[in-house]
Amino acid sequence: MIFPIIIILIVSLVVVAIVVNALQQHKEKVEAEKRTEIAKQKSVIDETENVLMTVDTIPVSQRLVAVLQNRILNALKIIYELNPSLPEIKQRLKESQERLKMIDMETPAPSHDNFVLPDSDKMVIQYIQAVKKFRSLLRSEHAKGKIDTQLYTLEDRQLSSLQIKVNVETLAKRGNAALQSNMLGSARQYFEKAIAALEAQNQPDQYNIERKASLEERLKVIQDNLRNANAKDREKKQEEERDELDELFAPKKKW
Repeated sequence: MIFPIIIILIVSLVVVAIVVNALQQHKEKVEAEKRTEIAKQKSVIDETENVLMTVDTIPVSQRLVAVLQNRILNALKIIYELNPSLPEIKQRLKESQERLKMIDMETPAPSHDNFVLPDSDKMVIQYIQAVKKFRSLLRSEHAKGKIDTQLYTLEDRQLSSLQIKVNVETLAKRGNAALQSNMLGSARQYFEKAIAALEAQNQPDQYNIERKASLEERLKVIQDNLRNANAKDREKKQEEERDELDELFAPKKKW
């Protein structure tokens, strides 16, 4: 009678141990998933804050700023739901909500007319990367259903226009520098690339039309200069060939 009871107790202990172990593994898995998700959301916050640091130099609308601030707020909410005991999480949530409330959505979007190209190539590259990052985050929020298609289309068009302007002005600047150094071939290539970038736009604005016309004028001058230079080279070569022939068939002098 005692032996079966012992067997039952042993089996019960084994089952309990298995259940406890399974529960522990499940708990550890859940905690690991929480940590992974929290790390992901912190990365979202850092990435978005880094992009927002460029709004003083890049003319973007307050609507776009609100989209990105809301992105940060949503990430903070997810972190709070996963682990409300994290230090300063409540304070950060409150600050994020306050920043979002302070944004005036009715503020007109800044004009690109007064756009000034950064001086150094390094700053130009950083500028282009920042604009691309704005577009990437905007596209991400639209894909997640956080913003409607109309707003997405409007803001992306503005960013695309700015990106084109930076590219074109950079090419034009390099073309002018090559022209000043009398590197006509390089200058022509830069201006041709700038014109091609403008022609690729489906909905050209006033800037596209006027800049394309001015670049085409500069390109025509370069092409005329290249043709003239080539003509002069041909004339010089023909003259040299004539001189060689005259020397070859000239009467030989008797000594």
